[in-house]
Amino acid sequence: MTTTRLTRYDRSMLRLMNDRRAMPLYATAARRRLVVAVHLMLTAAIGSLMAYASLADGTPVWALVVMAVLLPPWMIATGAINGATRGLLELRERALDERQSDERARVQARAHRVMSLLLAAAAACLLIAHVADGHALKTYAAPVLVAVLAVHWLMPLWVAGLMVRDEPAEEDGLLT
Repeated sequence: MTTTRLTRYDRSMLRLMNDRRAMPLYATAARRRLVVAVHLMLTAAIGSLMAYASLADGTPVWALVVMAVLLPPWMIATGAINGATRGLLELRERALDERQSDERARVQARAHRVMSLLLAAAAACLLIAHVADGHALKTYAAPVLVAVLAVHWLMPLWVAGLMVRDEPAEEDGLLT
């Protein structure tokens, strides 16, 4: 950790992010990948419902209800990923040690590269759709931009969840 004094908020976030009670959700690499995949699917479902609600005629109340039902599992998955990474992206820089700061930088760099490719693909898809149908840009630009913004916000979390390593096994206390 740095020599900067931690605030009460920093200490409470450190305690929260290092709480191991939910560890069974993310104890192994396979479980972490599953949690990230579930989080990604829930994000896609919620985003699709938001896009549908914004593009549909009238007010599709059912879409809002389904979004409200999907939100708690999405929050639990977010918490599980944050727990698995020990708050790598949620803690302030002064609460991280050098190794964690380096890992955060690696995660953010990788997420940036993936996001750059995704942005290029989204722009290409919008342009292709516009060529095929002259009104596609007006219709789909806003939902695509909102979706890309959401993915931009969540990509570091997903990358961190996939990159985190297993915790070292606890020793039995026996010397061999």
